[in-house]
Amino acid sequence: MLHHKYIAIEGPIGVGKTSLAEILAKKLNSRLVLEGAVENPFITEFYKDIKKHAFQTQMFFLLSRYRQQQEMSQGDIFQQGIISDYIFAKDRIFANLTLDDNELKLYEQLHSILTGRVLKPDFVIYLQASTEVLLNRISMRGRKFESHITGDYLAELNQAYNYYFFHYQETPLMVINTSEIDFVHRDADLDDLLNHMGKVTKGTVYYQPVSVKK
Repeated sequence: MLHHKYIAIEGPIGVGKTSLAEILAKKLNSRLVLEGAVENPFITEFYKDIKKHAFQTQMFFLLSRYRQQQEMSQGDIFQQGIISDYIFAKDRIFANLTLDDNELKLYEQLHSILTGRVLKPDFVIYLQASTEVLLNRISMRGRKFESHITGDYLAELNQAYNYYFFHYQETPLMVINTSEIDFVHRDADLDDLLNHMGKVTKGTVYYQPVSVKK
């Protein structure tokens, strides 16, 4: 039985956050909250020239995610749980990678004001995959605005995510390497994951998929 009312799923671009969030929301009859990267009007130009378009891209994400978090907090999460494909803190991971020193100072001032006003998850799932796997998945889904993402950028992002979650202590955390798991097509993988999620009450757990255990 799951005790978590607000579950957030995180990981680098292409790792499968949204797919898992959609599956869990349906399975658990929870409210689905997606970050909507495609709605950012600066995102296409950002991947063409990251340094040039980083600040406006990051500020749009910060404010739109904050607005979404405010809308979430107005509902009753105890009546219907929430499954989200991001945590608000992810914004700083990207900001530290892409903004210059002056931009980052301004960004941090605004972020520090907003972060204390958002609803925090009570359980986080961190999905991992190698840079090669991420590139392949991004290519397969064929989003035009992602066609300019480079392996170097993804490798940096992967490293930043791993560093962040290695030090993460805010909530119970489950870390999953997605290279050998298929929630979409293997019911056994999903059922086993749900079973293990219900057992996590504190600390960090490194989940091993049932398909690997055999």
